Amino acid sequence: MSFSPRPHTLSDFDFALPEHLIAQHPAAERSASRLLDGRQSPPVDRVFKELPDLLHEGDLLVFNDTKVVKARVFGEKASGGKLELLIERVLEGNEVVAHMKVSKKPLPGAKIHLHGGLGKGGFDATLLGRWPDESGPLFRFALQGAHNATPWDLMEQFGHLPLPPYIARNQNSDEDPDEAEDTERYQTVFASHPGAVAAPTAALHFDQGVLDALKERGVETASVTLHVGAGTFQPVKVENIAEHQMHSEWYNIPLGTLAALERCRQRRGRIIAVGTTSVRTLESWARTGQISGDTNIFITPGFEFRVVDCLITNFHLPKSTLMMLVSALAGYKHVMELYQHAVQNEYRFFSYGDSMLLERKR
Repeated sequence: MSFSPRPHTLSDFDFALPEHLIAQHPAAERSASRLLDGRQSPPVDRVFKELPDLLHEGDLLVFNDTKVVKARVFGEKASGGKLELLIERVLEGNEVVAHMKVSKKPLPGAKIHLHGGLGKGGFDATLLGRWPDESGPLFRFALQGAHNATPWDLMEQFGHLPLPPYIARNQNSDEDPDEAEDTERYQTVFASHPGAVAAPTAALHFDQGVLDALKERGVETASVTLHVGAGTFQPVKVENIAEHQMHSEWYNIPLGTLAALERCRQRRGRIIAVGTTSVRTLESWARTGQISGDTNIFITPGFEFRVVDCLITNFHLPKSTLMMLVSALAGYKHVMELYQHAVQNEYRFFSYGDSMLLERKR
């Protein structure tokens, strides 16, 4: 008689994380961060700049080349009440979709004033309603900037980098909630397509030295674009994870990347996703055949991977959908053991933290 394994619940992905292990600043050098080689058990403690030595000639690394925009903008209602927008998406006609943080939400048609902080000028916006329907958490605004400024222009001039909530940098203040180092370090060295409100953090460890070493070793690189949304930080609120509604994010796969994927398969190389966003993009394409569009793919243990062989990823929040994704790829028991090792050996966690290399469980 055979028995089916018990479905995983939210509590299965919990673990104790000392607060001092949550990285508040990046490492002194990108590639000087630690790398936990978790392809085997027990894992091996390494430094990220050793990564090229762990890969093979003919392997393919797939990066997410999205660029984080200064999407966090502060402002006031006509009544003077403070509010904050996190602009999630830019639409046509100077319209945007945003999360709104405010004590009492204004009604459609209300005008608000947005700015870059006290005494830093600003622009006006009109609330048009919720997006895409009245039950969603997002709101649609029309922006009115001077001199035909686009939403991209206004964010660049008046916005702040939307650092994750666990990076405590004056997060509740409109006075410089981000710092000068974040402008460079909360961005990958190959970021090229603006639209993300969070960085693809596994790629933050790559610098030109590592990229050059990969090329010398015969490792090919390619890129996809997935604009990381604020939903990546939204907690799972149901114990039965099958009931969780995954957020949607926009992605695109260039034709050159499709060709690189085919070449890699032809030469029997490994496809190595840099970050969970690259995984979501590649596996979404494998299921739908769509090279561009929105995806709300939810990857949990039992998922059948069709593209990704290995993964480079940072350490994620307890009970997060990203914990579920890495457990699906490398095996739940193995991943939980790796996290226990990381805590015991004081690896740095989350966006500015360290990384690990995983192999797909066969």
